[in-house]
Amino acid sequence: LGILLSLLAPTHSTRSPDCGGILTSSGLSYLAEVSKPYAEAVLRQDLMTPAAPNLFLSSTKPSRNQIQSVTVAELSLSLIPHTGLQLSIHVDLGVTPAPSTTEVMRLSIETNLHVEMNPEGNLELVTSACKATVEEMQSTEEMERSAPSESSSSEMDKEINTDKICLEVSKLLLFPSEQLMSLTAQFPITPSCQAQYLPLAAPMFSEQGVVISLQTTFQVAGMAIPLPVSPVPFSMPEPATSSSSHLTLAFSEHFYTSLFFALEMAGAFNMTVPSQLTTATMAEKITQVGYLFQDDLPVMLQAVFRSSSRVVLEEGKAALKLFLTVHMGADSSSFQSFLSVHVDMSARILLSITDTRMIISAATVEDIELSLAASDVGPVPAALLEELFLPTVREQVLAQIDEALGEGVFLPHLHSFTYTDTRVLIHKDYVLVPCNFKLQAKVG
Repeated sequence: LGILLSLLAPTHSTRSPDCGGILTSSGLSYLAEVSKPYAEAVLRQDLMTPAAPNLFLSSTKPSRNQIQSVTVAELSLSLIPHTGLQLSIHVDLGVTPAPSTTEVMRLSIETNLHVEMNPEGNLELVTSACKATVEEMQSTEEMERSAPSESSSSEMDKEINTDKICLEVSKLLLFPSEQLMSLTAQFPITPSCQAQYLPLAAPMFSEQGVVISLQTTFQVAGMAIPLPVSPVPFSMPEPATSSSSHLTLAFSEHFYTSLFFALEMAGAFNMTVPSQLTTATMAEKITQVGYLFQDDLPVMLQAVFRSSSRVVLEEGKAALKLFLTVHMGADSSSFQSFLSVHVDMSARILLSITDTRMIISAATVEDIELSLAASDVGPVPAALLEELFLPTVREQVLAQIDEALGEGVFLPHLHSFTYTDTRVLIHKDYVLVPCNFKLQAKVG
């Protein structure tokens, strides 16, 4: 992950990555594997269907050479460090040059691939140094009766538009530019809050894989919100061994803090919760409450953030720091606050992966402090505040957080692919998610 370290170091506050990923050689092999039947279907359609306009044939006129079968024998993607990828495709073509003879011709395609960022900020797959050739492999007739191979090969070379194949070769993969653009789609977190992962630059090609750095932006009610600036650059140690996973995603501590800030701006944590208390039961502990409310009314709690929440990542665990002000009031026609308490809470949060979403759930309260903020009923001792309100605050605040995050947060991903064999590794200041790809459905 050495290259990722340098890419994830912010250059300036407005354009600094908070997450990223490394696509490994095993991930490239899987993408090649699932692209193989797709490439075969595209080639079969365009080489065997005599309909105009045809993608890979030079002419739609009848020919003495008819392609009867198309089989992709090999499709591979290999990493070229500091340059890009090499795509190799070998296709066996069953050709019938005469009624009694069927030959197998080999269409070989070799091309280099790299990824560029267009002016709109989307990633595009670009091909270069492409070469496509056709040669004879075998014949169903005996050698002495078969037609000269050079003649057949030469004729097929003329009929298969190798130049056009090179121009369109990226369409033989399951992740061309249209798929790469799905990385920058807006993903819903709540009905009014969306997340978007924007690449900061074209990916780098290191010995460890394809490295991409991303910056997360959040929109609330259709408007982008300014995020708190990360106090330190995102950095993490290089692993002792290379990963066997297809992909390793990385998320900084700042990513999670920004996520909770966006949810706070969207009002996801605005809480009005009932308690077990009434004004009459409170008056038994705090006499002034009885003077304020002649009728016995239920006591409601309203919690608001007095300062932005913060996520702290330590080795093996994640904690959410909450800084709330909880107002107590009577449940009448209009909420009347008569007591306000500052609540500083630290809660353990759990991270897990479901498909392409990260599930964040509040587990247990690790630390909580209550202090009097304002009172219309005179001074209230800290011990009494805890007795009256601590159980409700402890239970209801975590429940509200879990409800707001119940759908999870979409991870950066390609359309039609999901993640399997996922792990969540929490380290100091960052989280790693090694995972494998799984093609969800047939494309095209």
